[in-house]
Amino acid sequence: MTQAQLPYVLLYLFSTFLASVSQVLLKKAAVREHKSLLAEYTDWRVLLGYGLFVGCTLLTMLAYKGVPLNVGPVLEATGYLYVTIFGITIFHEKMNPRKILALALIIVGILVYAL
Repeated sequence: MTQAQLPYVLLYLFSTFLASVSQVLLKKAAVREHKSLLAEYTDWRVLLGYGLFVGCTLLTMLAYKGVPLNVGPVLEATGYLYVTIFGITIFHEKMNPRKILALALIIVGILVYAL
């Protein structure tokens, strides 16, 4: 990676992080009771979550101006790490050995590609 690509890589990572945040917002909205179908889809969490997804798509498109196409999926894989951390800290989800192994493989894959 060149020095000129670094801002685009950071933008891509930020976009992936925001996409993970939007997933949390949508899950928080999904577990709440709503009075009607309309209230379910106009919940501020749903609107913000989908708004963030649209914003993340635009940020990712901008990031691809400086990120090679073969690097994008590797950067996108960091989203699994963010979602797992959010799941454990916010939703109190439990980790089992299979999930830990899967995350370790993702991390190893990212490191192998980066080095």
